[in-house]
Amino acid sequence: MHTLRAAILAALLLPLAAFADPVPADKQAYVGDWQGKDMRLQLNKEGKVKYKRDRPGKKLDLSLDLQGFDGDNFDVGFALVRSTFVVSKPPHREGDKWKMTVDGVELTRVDGAPAGAGQ
Repeated sequence: MHTLRAAILAALLLPLAAFADPVPADKQAYVGDWQGKDMRLQLNKEGKVKYKRDRPGKKLDLSLDLQGFDGDNFDVGFALVRSTFVVSKPPHREGDKWKMTVDGVELTRVDGAPAGAGQ
C-alpha cells in the first residue's frame, strides 16, 4: 500500500517539477517588458506571457503560458494549442538599451537590464 501511495504522489509531483523553472538560465535575458511599434510583449520569470499587438482590423491582447524555447524562438499557449514567436534577433545590448526582434518587430526593453545580464 505504501508503494502505491508513493507512486501516486510521484505521478502528481512530476508535472510540477517540469514547471519549476519555466525560463532556463540561458534565456533569462528574454524576461522583461518589451515594446515596439504596435506591439508589447511581457515575459515574467514564472513563464507567464502577456502579448498585445495592434494591426489594422486586428487587435490581440493575450495572456498565455510559456511552453518552451526552440533555439531563439519560444512557444506559448495552453494544453495542445501553441503559437511560436519567431525571434530573428535575440536580446542584445545596443548602447544603453536592450533590444530584440520578434515576429519582424524590433522591441526595446522598457524595464531595465535583463535578469542576470552584466552591465
